[in-house]
Amino acid sequence: LGGLHALEYRGYDSSGIAFFEKNGQLRSVKSAGKIACLENKLANEENVNTRCVIGHTRWATHGAPTDVNSHPHGNGRLMLVHNGIIENCRELKLELEGAGYAFQSDTDTEAAALLIDSCTREGDRLSGINRALGKIRGSYAFGILFADEPGVIWAARQDSPLIVGLGENENLIASDVTAILAYTRRYLALENGDVAKITRDAVTVYRPDGSEVKREPQTALWDLAAAMRGGHAHFMHKEIYEEPDAVKKTLFPRISDGLPDFSPEGLSPDAIRSVRSVRIVACGTAYHAGLAGAAVLERVARVRAYAEIASEFRYRNPVIEPDELVILISQSGETADTIAALRLAKAAGAFTLGIVNTVGSTVARESDAVLYTYAGPEIAVASTKAYTVQTALMTLFGIWVGYIRGSVSETVARGYVSDLTSALPNEIKKILAREKELKAIAAYVAEKNDMFFIGRLFDASLAAEASLKLKEISYIHSEAYAAGELKHGTISLIEPGTPVVALSCEGGIREKMVGNMKEVVARGANLYVFAAGKDGVTELSEMAKVAFLCPDCPETIAP
Repeated sequence: LGGLHALEYRGYDSSGIAFFEKNGQLRSVKSAGKIACLENKLANEENVNTRCVIGHTRWATHGAPTDVNSHPHGNGRLMLVHNGIIENCRELKLELEGAGYAFQSDTDTEAAALLIDSCTREGDRLSGINRALGKIRGSYAFGILFADEPGVIWAARQDSPLIVGLGENENLIASDVTAILAYTRRYLALENGDVAKITRDAVTVYRPDGSEVKREPQTALWDLAAAMRGGHAHFMHKEIYEEPDAVKKTLFPRISDGLPDFSPEGLSPDAIRSVRSVRIVACGTAYHAGLAGAAVLERVARVRAYAEIASEFRYRNPVIEPDELVILISQSGETADTIAALRLAKAAGAFTLGIVNTVGSTVARESDAVLYTYAGPEIAVASTKAYTVQTALMTLFGIWVGYIRGSVSETVARGYVSDLTSALPNEIKKILAREKELKAIAAYVAEKNDMFFIGRLFDASLAAEASLKLKEISYIHSEAYAAGELKHGTISLIEPGTPVVALSCEGGIREKMVGNMKEVVARGANLYVFAAGKDGVTELSEMAKVAFLCPDCPETIAP
């Protein structure tokens, strides 16, 4: 239950566990709602042998969030928990019903559980599990208990993260390292196709052909204390306040004598000089960091660069050149679409660079080179510090590429690095010290139903991330636009009182932004301006309902 609580941040609508009773019978207890509802059901259980248990928090995909649809699933012979989606669920269900199986739930997971039951009734267990897995299309991380093996957990992974925690006189499985930190920091990362047999004393990992394979133990970079709130009201607040240190930890190891240097991390300057273009592929917040990174690479390094959404990239049969650098950004390193894009790029012969926060993750292992963001655990559902350090790291990388390709001089490169390493952490701290001002702005818009964010160039990518954060946290409908696109339809949505947030950190185009702001104010919008620098800010302040200004912030790091 402690492990399930550690995973609450990922969101869920039901939970459940499977265990052996003291008489050896295998059974489950499940509940829709919070883990507290499950704990209430378990409060009066006296017949529980807790030495071998599996549990799960479910976010409904197949079937409503009900007690019946909650995990684990199975029958009297086995119980199974599952992260992922079984894509051929319907055909498996028809096959199993034809074999006499009856389904109790509406889930895809029950189809997987009963399929494994069917395939393990004859022959050895491992072969049966692998036969079942060979019939499944989709993604899964499975934890399985069999009634006739009371001290054993079987685990299997395909395109969904799964680790095995290595404790003292105990071993654990989890989908995220945060779930095991209270017990151990050592773990094995299972790879696609792996099946593991786990007891309290041993872990054996098998491949689909039944052969044993060794997976090297890894150690989590953070401990339990790092994954706690530390006196903050919630994880998101804590993680925002961790940004200055996270930036330092990520950037400082990559600086030598005042200049960026990524060559110790497997990036050859000669190879980077030969790159003709850079493609950045990611999802969600990481994609927005990629947009910022592409802007830096073009502006500073003068290399063709663009960002793409991984879920689109992988399906559109992209043209990938061998002299192209493909950068994959993912906080977890386990984003399924990003992993698929990585494999597509490698198959095309491109050099791949992973930017991830999780050591030993799939993106880290499979990329030709990897840059870690040393942000520590990010527990909040809405990413904050991960985005900041991804953007900062991409900026430093862009400076390095520009320097080694001769696009920027040593003097200019040193100035950029100084802004990043000295000014950026301090400017973040200054903004955090103004939290009351930001809360006051939030109070203005909290009851609104719609909101718009606008910006140009670098600010446009920042507007996209700000809009995503508002939607994730407040459920307020929000859209982000490149400010120059307002006149192409969007302006018609602006009504009296509509909140519009304008980002103006690009001093060279401030006059253009002022024109866009006047357009929305003329239609009655309530304008909230976030701007850096000193030039032209008086006019911004006069137009805005509220202006949040950072006059001393260098333009290179303002966004």
